Amino acid sequence: MKLISWNVNGIRAVAQKNFFADFKAMAPDVLCLQETKAQDHQVAETLEVLKDHYHIYSNSAERKGYSGTAIISKTAPLKVSSDIGLAEHDQEGRVLCAEYEDFYLVNVYVPNSGSDLKRLDYRQGWDLAFFNYLKGLEAHKPVVVCGDFNVAHKAIDLARPKANYNKAAGYMQEEIDGMDRFTQGGFSDTFRHFYPDLTDRYSWWSYRAGARGKNVGWRIDYFLVTTPFLSRVKKADILDQVMGSDHCPVLLELE
Repeated sequence: MKLISWNVNGIRAVAQKNFFADFKAMAPDVLCLQETKAQDHQVAETLEVLKDHYHIYSNSAERKGYSGTAIISKTAPLKVSSDIGLAEHDQEGRVLCAEYEDFYLVNVYVPNSGSDLKRLDYRQGWDLAFFNYLKGLEAHKPVVVCGDFNVAHKAIDLARPKANYNKAAGYMQEEIDGMDRFTQGGFSDTFRHFYPDLTDRYSWWSYRAGARGKNVGWRIDYFLVTTPFLSRVKKADILDQVMGSDHCPVLLELE
């Protein structure tokens, strides 16, 4: 089973590029999208060409043109649910969960703390609430969670750690602590499971100063799994040759 996660930075924008050709080439069983920046009906309209062969679900923000998640699945899930059940966190379309026979697949777009860090406090509350939500699911069956976590976990996960540590959103100690909660609380980072020391592999690059061409990037897109479920994980990868967004897709293959 091939799972792919991709922050597309606007589903309608990426659809005007090579999205459908890339989709065909990647051939996912499930594609999880973040930052769709569209309402549910706009997501459905944009992806209509896929509906004969895939089941399409979305969770859109109340604010138009902002945030949003979607799941495109070859097999119909047993159940699909939106949000985490807390009003303060359920306005922005950030969580979409598909239940399959053997596991839950949770698609997440974690809030960004912002360039001026105005949402850092909110982000800390979000991280704890989302962790508790995942543990609630995990009580019933294993969890695979993927998406844009908006944090580089370790120094190895960004090109310029010293310049950004405790200065930039995405590499604040409070955000790192939030990711530690996941990895110390029963979830494994699948990419680091296979490649614990691999450097220079990133999933997001600023549009500024030719960062992608220079590979001055950040690894902020992840697949985490309930640790015992690692026995089912065959492969994890970063598809950094796929363009169309400031993020590239990340991949997980299960057996």
